Amino acid sequence: MKTDMKKTKIVCTIGPKTESKEMLSKLLDAGMNVMRLNFSHGDYEEHGNRIRNLREVMTETGRKAAILLDTKGPEIRTMKLEGGNDASLVAG
Repeated sequence: MKTDMKKTKIVCTIGPKTESKEMLSKLLDAGMNVMRLNFSHGDYEEHGNRIRNLREVMTETGRKAAILLDTKGPEIRTMKLEGGNDASLVAG
């Protein structure tokens, strides 16, 4: 079975020095396959701007890259429900 998918990926952690569209374009040209965002640093607005920049560059250039969100632990994945109620997860 032949596949064109590379098994090895080049993952680049994007921060203030590498978030510009110009720099993201250069990283894609250099072979970046995955943009990693470290949620231990920065806020949602900053990371949202980075995602927007990458999507614009991908649209302009026709190149593709995955986006990896590296969460900082349970605080980013959990929250209190309105009224302090519990929630149950049910399969299906």
